[in-house]
Amino acid sequence: MSKKRPLPENAPRELPIDGVLDLHTFLPRDVKELVNTYLDECRARGILRVRIIHGKGIGTLREQVHKILSKRQDVVRFRLDSETGSSWGATLVDLAP
Repeated sequence: MSKKRPLPENAPRELPIDGVLDLHTFLPRDVKELVNTYLDECRARGILRVRIIHGKGIGTLREQVHKILSKRQDVVRFRLDSETGSSWGATLVDLAP
């Protein structure tokens, strides 16, 4: 019986594509590519409403996410999540079909 070895820190991880992206476990330098790739995959699967969890903190990650979203032509709109009670700790994104 062999034991599973832990993956190296920089090893690729497979994320579930379910319309919710939690950025808490990712490095800030990876956020731009991750958000763009995740949104592309959501659109490809027909998931047009996405929730991105960036946390509250001092707002740096939220600002980074909003900047990324504002540059995407397939983003119809985005806003802070007031629907689930997380308010400014997450952003809801509506994607064009």
